Amino acid sequence: MSAFEPDEAEWEARRRKRAPWGVIALVLLTGLALIRNGSGEFDAGPPQPAGAAAADSRTPGGIVVDAVPPLPYAVPERVRIPSIQVDAPVIPVGLDMEGWVDAPPPEDPNLAGWFTGAVSPGEKGTAVVVGHVDNAQGPAVFYGLGALKKGNHVEVARQDGKTAVFEIYGVEVFAKNDFPGDRVYASKGGAELRVITCGGGFSQQNGYDGNVVAFARLAEVR
Repeated sequence: MSAFEPDEAEWEARRRKRAPWGVIALVLLTGLALIRNGSGEFDAGPPQPAGAAAADSRTPGGIVVDAVPPLPYAVPERVRIPSIQVDAPVIPVGLDMEGWVDAPPPEDPNLAGWFTGAVSPGEKGTAVVVGHVDNAQGPAVFYGLGALKKGNHVEVARQDGKTAVFEIYGVEVFAKNDFPGDRVYASKGGAELRVITCGGGFSQQNGYDGNVVAFARLAEVR
């Protein structure tokens, strides 16, 4: 067992201690400091979401909320996004000492983090997966997140042997100093997923000024 793999009793204890979404949203209203070490110095920079990819909050992607029954709790092990060539292991992450959602170690560019303060991917509620956009060596796991389109899929392989397949219904970039925490994190009534990385403008002094957020809803279980 690695340092990132608590035993089942510890996972259950953590799950029961999860903060309510209202608290999480307040903690994270300014956004997620995912790429504190991101270079932002590559030729064109990461792709940014197109205006047409914005989520429709009234009827997200035309998907019925309860079309696929939610799954029970299970630790996620891997995330795949075929349309942007993502295939990465997932480790658990929590909040750091400053109240930000922590990020996977930046030294490994192909690593995603599941925020343990939320539900597991496939459970009823909103699960959150985060990852770096780049590091000092180049693009990282979610560099292409802003290029996702409505209808693309995110596949999350879980420890129970099931794969939760989510369909993208929106991709947007939000300023970190005006991050809509309630809109991004709050439960919509079914099993949802948010995949988040840094994006927007970049400066040497402050790094990336926004977060790219992919909104997705459970569409299939394999």
